[in-house]
Order: sequence, then structure tokens, then C-alpha cells
Amino acid sequence: MTNHDEAAAVRPLTLAWVSRHLEAGERIVRTEALHGGITAEMRRLTIGTRGGGTRDLVLRTFVNVEHAEDWLSRETGALTLLTGTGVPAPGLVAVDPTAAHCEYPSLLMTHLAGRTVLDDEGLETRVPLLAHQLVAIHALRPAERPRKYVTLTTADTVVVPKGADAAAWAAAIDVIRKPAPPYEGRFLHRDFQPGNVLFDVPPTRPQDTRITGVVDWAATSWGPADLDVAHCSTNLALLHGPAWGLRFAEAYEEAGGVLAETASERLYWRVRSGLAFSEEVQLVSQPWREAGRTELTTRAVEERLDAYVTALMDALG
Repeated sequence: MTNHDEAAAVRPLTLAWVSRHLEAGERIVRTEALHGGITAEMRRLTIGTRGGGTRDLVLRTFVNVEHAEDWLSRETGALTLLTGTGVPAPGLVAVDPTAAHCEYPSLLMTHLAGRTVLDDEGLETRVPLLAHQLVAIHALRPAERPRKYVTLTTADTVVVPKGADAAAWAAAIDVIRKPAPPYEGRFLHRDFQPGNVLFDVPPTRPQDTRITGVVDWAATSWGPADLDVAHCSTNLALLHGPAWGLRFAEAYEEAGGVLAETASERLYWRVRSGLAFSEEVQLVSQPWREAGRTELTTRAVEERLDAYVTALMDALG
């Protein structure tokens, strides 16, 4: 077996477990570490088939991650549910949520074509595609609902960026002191954002860009569509500038999605998402830099977050 790099090496027990889930006569011929994940190690495994061809699988390993069993059980449920729905998600091959066979809790799934795209170029094409995809996810009606959404940020845990607009942030923090508005429940991805969406971008015809996959379903929940929309909006604002964060909610409605009725209800979810990012700027910006957006330093992202929260308070507050 050849390794693309040292980080790609699969641990022995895990290797044996993966091998047991291959077709007769198949073997792993190459492993490659995939970058960009925050909570899990991701590897692409190239499998040599009996006919002399190859196919790819993805191995997701949670190393010393709290609640790994819960994450994997939820992702397994989501991938099972998504089979045959038309939402382009990986197919489940095998799962070991308690590390009964592997060194660490692990998930083996099919590999989807395409790549994540985090550049500014082509964004006006991708944003409507993201919006349509999220509307399709929210339209799913599972027989068994996933667990209710969780939000951890409180008025007391928000980290106001250095040099931020103090009045705007104080007003924003006041917004989330109120109870959550009533909502109509939807099936949520809960981490729908450009880092979890795969695109096919034809080099000569960028206008024919299409989504080939949505990955990382470990946080699927039941809750308001506004929560998923707000989360993606904040990601777009930090990656591409505040105007794109504001634009995404419009694109979602243009794609047929339905958001909360009143401006104050919409503001609640969007502000809640923005403030949640205040606690994780370093965590979310590091994979972006690793993916080539080296200008997105922690400080640069903090400044964008301040501009976005201020823009939300101006537009909706």
C-alpha cells in the first residue's frame, strides 16, 4: 500500500476493519489525508477492484473527541435517511461508533466527486446553488425526526472582537437574551456552509457549475429553517464579506424557501449565529487558511464578523 503522506497512514486495527467491508478481491492501494475538517480526521482510500479499476471511499475518524459515539450515530442515521432522496450525500458503508473494532470511533462512506470552493471568484453563481440545495434539504420529511436543535451561545459567552462597534454588539447581545421565537420545524443539516458542499466547476464553462455533494451530517437536527440559513449566511459573510451574508437569505427565499415571518424573528436567528461565531473565530478560520485563503487571519475574520453583526443590526434591527 502506498501512502500519499505520513498523515494519511491508517491505523492497523482500522485498516483491518475497512478491509473486512470491501468486496471480495479488493484492496486498499492508496490513502490520502483530506484537509479542512475541524472535529475529525478524514482520509480518502483508493480501493483496487477485481477488474483492475479503482474506486474511492472516505474514512472519518474521531480521535479523542467527546461525544464521538453520538456524532457518528447521528451521521449514520442521516446518511441512511438521505439514501434515495435526491440530496447528494455520501452512502454509508460501515460504522464503528464505539471503537469496538477500530482504534477510534470511525465511519466509512462512499466518496463523492467534486471539491469545496472557497474562492471569491464565481460566488454569484454558487450562492443561488447553495440556496436551492438548502431548500431541498429543508423539504425532507423524515419518518423519524432527528433530535431538536441545540444552541450553546448565551449573552454571557459572546466574545466581542477588539475594536468592535460596542453599541451594535450590545444591542445584538440584547437580542439573544430574549426567548427563541416560535418556529415551524424543519430537517436541518446544522452545518450547511461552503466547506461542507462539493462543486463541479468546469474550467471552460464556470456558468455550468453544479453541486455534487453535501457532506458532514453529524449535527443534523430538527428546528427552524432560519437557523441553517443564518449559519450559512455568517460563513459567507466571513469568507466573502458581509454583503454576501445578507444576500444568502434573499437567495434562499428566491429559491422557494420560507423564513420567519417578522423582521425581529429573522434578526434573532441571524444575530444568534453571528454571535456564536464570535467564540470560534480562530477555530473556523484555520481550515480556510489551510485551504488557501491565507489572508483570512483571525483578526481579518474578526473584523468581518464585526462588520456583519453591525450590518444585521442596521438592516433588521
